[in-house]
Amino acid sequence: MQGSANLNVMLKAARKAGRTLVKDFKEVENLQVSTKGAGDFVSRADIAAEKILKTELMNARPSYGWLAEEGGEEPGKDPTRRWIVDPLDGTTNFLHGLPHWAVSIALEHKGEIVAGVVYDPAKDEAFVAEKGAGAWMNDSRLRVSGRHKMSEAIFATGLPYGGRADLPETLQDLARLLPACAGVRRWGAAALDMAYVAAGRYDGFWERRLSPWDLAAGVIIVREAGGLVDPLTRGENIVESGDVICANEPLFDKFVGVIRG
Repeated sequence: MQGSANLNVMLKAARKAGRTLVKDFKEVENLQVSTKGAGDFVSRADIAAEKILKTELMNARPSYGWLAEEGGEEPGKDPTRRWIVDPLDGTTNFLHGLPHWAVSIALEHKGEIVAGVVYDPAKDEAFVAEKGAGAWMNDSRLRVSGRHKMSEAIFATGLPYGGRADLPETLQDLARLLPACAGVRRWGAAALDMAYVAAGRYDGFWERRLSPWDLAAGVIIVREAGGLVDPLTRGENIVESGDVICANEPLFDKFVGVIRG
């Protein structure tokens, strides 16, 4: 696709960070034979990737604000625009040598996500979207699935870990959803989950307590692929609340009805 200057900057930055992460990922795989060292190595890889992204994005647009997982928030001279960045979505997968993780970049303008890139370096798949311009994966146009029946649909989510307080809610979600659908997947990278909804690989996705950088790019990619995206609680701001649900239009109301109970 022929993207705007901003989108081209985002894609270039994501690919540059992705190349470095792929090299680090190969080293992580070698470290799996040892019980020590891999965690610290991945933390350094995460920070190094964010540094690349920040250099690329802020050099190109020095007046924009910045919000990222490692570096926190920095207001820009232009208060209406900011980058929202996750240098390594799917860190646990990366740590365990699982090739399912991504670089995620979103551009926010006046509180609205207007462009997004989710780049999967291991598979060289770049999911991109810009407001009003559609969604793409590399050179192919993305469309959400056309399934109408819950019994034929596959959904994705994240499962709470480490004793998080939202575990009971998620278990209740699964108890209602599993009997009604063809399956639920948990691949451990929210940005890719949403990109997969846009690509029609999943029919829907929901999760609670995500950070802005986990979902910001995914929101516009799903919408520009023809999907519907809502907060789990009506009236909330998705990016601020971190609770999101999305699906194709034919399934959306049924899916939301099951999850909201």
